[in-house]
Amino acid sequence: MNILSNTVRVHLPNTLRDVPIPDSLSGFFSLSPALGYSVFFTVRSFLSSGHLNTMVKKNQEKVVDFVDIESIHEKKFPLCDGAHNKHNQETGDNVGPLIIEVKKNK
Repeated sequence: MNILSNTVRVHLPNTLRDVPIPDSLSGFFSLSPALGYSVFFTVRSFLSSGHLNTMVKKNQEKVVDFVDIESIHEKKFPLCDGAHNKHNQETGDNVGPLIIEVKKNK
């Protein structure tokens, strides 16, 4: 490990001289969770399939859910712009709108 530390700190240009390279093997072990986390999510973002819905109701052509809420003060709400239709055609996904309605008093 001293060879790597010595190479980075002594033989490389000044731009890499201040990089915090651990001196020992235990230093690399303490650094490995953060390095693994960043590598995992970087690789995962490049390898994604483009599907938003990977698990919910995959047997349906389009997933549509209804949610009751207490009150809506905006007249234009909810607004469906149809963006999910283009996404579904491009990726073969089954994402549909979330329909939010005013709760009906019984």
